[in-house]
Amino acid sequence: MQQETLRLDKLATPLPRGAIEFVGVSKRFGATTAVSALDLRIPAGTYCCLLGPSGCGKTTTLRMLAGHEQASDGDILLDNTNVTGLPPARRGTAMMFQSYALFPHLSCLDNVAFSLRMQGMPKPERHARAAEMLALVEMDSYAARLPTQLSGGQQQRVALARALVTNPAALLLDEPLSALDPFLRGRVRAELKRFQQRLGISFVHVTHSQDEALALADWVVLMKDGAIEQQGTAMQLFDNPRTAFVARFLGGHNVLALPQGQVAVRTDRTRLAEGAGYPETNARAAYTATLRALEYTGTGFSLALADATGEELGVLLDEAALAAHPLTPGDQVALTWDPADERPLDPA
Repeated sequence: MQQETLRLDKLATPLPRGAIEFVGVSKRFGATTAVSALDLRIPAGTYCCLLGPSGCGKTTTLRMLAGHEQASDGDILLDNTNVTGLPPARRGTAMMFQSYALFPHLSCLDNVAFSLRMQGMPKPERHARAAEMLALVEMDSYAARLPTQLSGGQQQRVALARALVTNPAALLLDEPLSALDPFLRGRVRAELKRFQQRLGISFVHVTHSQDEALALADWVVLMKDGAIEQQGTAMQLFDNPRTAFVARFLGGHNVLALPQGQVAVRTDRTRLAEGAGYPETNARAAYTATLRALEYTGTGFSLALADATGEELGVLLDEAALAAHPLTPGDQVALTWDPADERPLDPA
């Protein structure tokens, strides 16, 4: 990993590329609207995550940007050029698929060089460029191997090199980490962010993983039912969810029904009331809930609760507090929090 960092550091910091704009973009499949009048601006050199549940329109949005789906309405611009009607090869984007889609009969070098071959680049030149990309992702020593001789993480790096070899202004990633084990996922996640920062191009990354989006993205676009529910930095979305959907989907929040309306309170700022050893002098009146389960986290316990309406809630509790006031599933508890930690939510 140290060698890889040195190689990346040798690259001169480039000017940012890959400014993306969707202007009133919709996509319909028959009577079904997958994306509805989407307006979105992604500045050049931004790591953007399109986040949301299955069927929210995030993958369709990515495929329209790539040119693999044609927009029903609206325009898509890349670095101020309207690419709406252009074929994928002429857009200045590159796509990295979830399955990696490497050719099993080609070596790593020839896999990376394949698109340059299709462009008619002479073999020595395309091999030199492919070798440069393999070196960038620390896979140059595997150039002669077939994809079946590589681990999942190594295949992912070769796929990344193949996507970058055409020097795109924007790299499009469709659930690129979902096939990796948790340890490797964290490592590759860090690599993707470092590559994006050093290359200076925009990465548009589709995921349903909140952790992935919060860790990677300069800009998070949370989608629901074909439209943007909320967008902003990861910190903006997490600290100030606009709707109950955002608070619940991002996790780490309790959505509470109060007389003045719904509010979100972060789980780590929700406490058990005085009866469980947490006296609060400046807190909301207790909010009753039923304990459903306790999970040991290594640094304490995560309590899974539900209120009278069935709303799922959570509290983090340290070991000493639980030892002083033992709890078992089925117990009634009272929650409290500082009013300053409330985030009012828009009505549904």
